[in-house]
Amino acid sequence: MSVSPALRAAVLVAVAALALPTTGAAAPDPGRQGDYAAAAKEFGVPESVLLGVSFLESRWDTNAGAPSRGAGYGPMHLTDAAALDVDEHDHHGSDAEDPRGDLRRPLKAVDSVPQQAVPAELRTIEAAERLTGVDRAVLRTNARQNIRGGAALLASHHRAVGDWYGAVAKYSGAKDTGTAKRFADDVFEVIRSGEARTTDDGHAVRLSAVDLKADTGIIDRMGLKPSAPNETECPTDLGCEWLPAAYEHHTPTDPEKYGNHDKANRPVDMPIKYIIIHDTEGYWDTTLRLIKDPKWVSWQYSLRSSDGHIAQHVKAKDVAWHAGNWYVNTHSIGLEHEGFAAKGTWYTEAMYRTSARLVRYLALKHNVPLDRAHILGHDNVPGVAPAKVRGMHWDPGPYWDWAHYFDLLKAPFTARGGKNSGIVTIKPNYATNHPPMYGCDSKKPAEICPTRGTTTVFLHTEPRADAPLVKDIGLRPDGSNSTRQVSDIGGRVDTGQRFAVADHSGDWTAVWYLGQKAWFHNPSSAPAAVPGTGFVVTPRPGRASVPVFGIAYPEASAYEGTGVPVQTVEPLQYTMLPGQRYVAGDLAVPTEYYFAKEWAGPRVVVRGKERYYQVFFGHRVAYVKAADVHVLPGAIGAPR
Repeated sequence: MSVSPALRAAVLVAVAALALPTTGAAAPDPGRQGDYAAAAKEFGVPESVLLGVSFLESRWDTNAGAPSRGAGYGPMHLTDAAALDVDEHDHHGSDAEDPRGDLRRPLKAVDSVPQQAVPAELRTIEAAERLTGVDRAVLRTNARQNIRGGAALLASHHRAVGDWYGAVAKYSGAKDTGTAKRFADDVFEVIRSGEARTTDDGHAVRLSAVDLKADTGIIDRMGLKPSAPNETECPTDLGCEWLPAAYEHHTPTDPEKYGNHDKANRPVDMPIKYIIIHDTEGYWDTTLRLIKDPKWVSWQYSLRSSDGHIAQHVKAKDVAWHAGNWYVNTHSIGLEHEGFAAKGTWYTEAMYRTSARLVRYLALKHNVPLDRAHILGHDNVPGVAPAKVRGMHWDPGPYWDWAHYFDLLKAPFTARGGKNSGIVTIKPNYATNHPPMYGCDSKKPAEICPTRGTTTVFLHTEPRADAPLVKDIGLRPDGSNSTRQVSDIGGRVDTGQRFAVADHSGDWTAVWYLGQKAWFHNPSSAPAAVPGTGFVVTPRPGRASVPVFGIAYPEASAYEGTGVPVQTVEPLQYTMLPGQRYVAGDLAVPTEYYFAKEWAGPRVVVRGKERYYQVFFGHRVAYVKAADVHVLPGAIGAPR
C-alpha cells in the first residue's frame, strides 16, 4: 500500500514527539466521579453498583468513544452493533493462512466470515436512548450521558426483578444462569474489595469497599436457561457450555476430506505446551455457526465480549485447526475472543477476567508456564515455511492489554535482575503508550488510528524517533522497512516478550531482533521495558550463521518404520549471526510430528532425537537446533 506524503509527514511528526520528555497524564479531574454520583442519584441506583458494573465492563475508561470488540461504547459498554459498519474480511495476513498448517496435507484457505445480521442483544443503547431521551450518537461518545444511560438500564432491570444482584446479572445480557451469576459475582466482588484508578482520559475514580449483600438465589427465578453439569473442561464457576465442533467425514469418497479437527490423546501422546489467544473476526452467533461447519476450522474455546461467557468446542486431548502451524496446533489449546481487529479496539473487563481464569486453570492442569513464551497471541506463532510467513495472522492485535491480562493470571511482569541485566522484558505503560499507527479502519487504510493505549513498542534502525523501522524480510522480501500499519508486526514488540540487550545510547535501548540490532525509546522517566532474567542462545564458534525454523519436527531417520512420510523442515528466511543473542523461551521443546491424515487413521506420533530450543527471535517466536547454539546466562548486559 502506498502512503501519501501528507500521511508520512503526519506520522513522522507524531513519532518525533515520542522522543521528547513526557509531562505525565493530565491532573485527575473529579468530574467523572461526580458523573457516577449524579447518575446514581437521578435513577435511584446505588453508586457502588453503578461503579462496579462500569468497572467490570470498561474499567471506567472511555476509549475515546471507540467501540469495544463486542460493539459496546463508553464506560457502561452500551452496545450499538447497528452503528458499526463492519467489513468482515480476512484482515489478519497479506495472504490467506492455512489454519491447519500441515505442509503435507494443506487445507484450502477458509473464506472470509460471511456478512451477518446485527445480533439483537448487542443493541442495549436503544433501550438507554428510550429511557433517557438522549440520542444514541451522544450516548456513544459523551461519557456523562453514557453513564446516565447505564444507570437508567440498571434501574429498569431492578424494576423488573426487584433486586440489585439480579439487575446486575440482567445487565450482563447472559442467557444462562451460570454466566449471569458469574458476572454478578464479579461485580459484587469488586464492590466488596473496592477499586481506584485513573481513567484513560485522566479522571481519578474510586469505588470504596462496600459490604453489599447479594441475593444470589434470584438468578434461578429470572427465567434464564439453567446451567447444567456438562462436558466442559472449565472451572465450575465460569458457567461454560459444551457446543461441540463438527468432526465429520464430509466427502466419504475421499478419506482426507473431513473436519474440522483431529482426534488425539493429549497429553498422553503429545504434551500441551502453548495456549493461543485469538480474536474471532465475527459476532458470537456467527462464531458458533462456523464451529459447527465441518468444512470450516476449529478452536477449543470461544469467549463472548459482553459478559465473558465461554463455550468449549474441542476437547483438550484433540487437535484443533487454529494457529496456522501444525506443530503449534498439535501442542496447543486455542481461545477465540469475540471481536474485530479492524473496527473494535478494546476488550471488556468481563472477557479479560473469564479468559484469564480459564487460561490459569488450563495452564495449571497441563503444566503450561504462565509466560509469553507459552501464552502466545496468534501474532506470535511462526510460519511453518518461508512461503507461509506473510500469510500468518496478527490477532489479537496491538490493543490486547498483555500486562493487565498477566496481572489477572497472577503472573505479573515485574523487574527481575539488575539495571545492567542483559535481558529486557517489554512493558510500556499501556494507558499512556500511544505510538501512532494507521489502517484501523479497513475502509480508510491510510487514516491514522485514534489515539489510545497499546501494548506495542516500535523498533528503529537507529536510536532516534525519525529513523526507519527495522526490516522483516519474511513480510517484505524486497528488503523495505516495516511500517506503522496496524497489521504490520515486522518492526514492533509487545508486552511480556523478552529480548537480549545489544546496545545503549542515551534514552534508547537496542535488542537483537530478526538478525539485526533494533532500537526502542526507553527513558528512565517512562520506561518501555524492565530488566529481565533467563538464558540466551548464541551461535556456536565457527558457525557463519544459524538457521531459524518455524517448526520442530523430527530428523528424517526418525520416520523409518513408522509408515509416515518424512516431513521437510525448511529454514525460514531469517538467520542468527555470530555475536547475536536471543532469549530462550523454552529449552525443552518436544521434537514431534503428529500424522493424522485420514478420517479412519492411522494416527501416529513420530518422535525425534534432535533437540530444538524456542527463542524470542522477532515478533513471532522461532526454533533453533540445539547443536547450532550455545546456551548462556543472560545476566551480563551490553556495554554502556
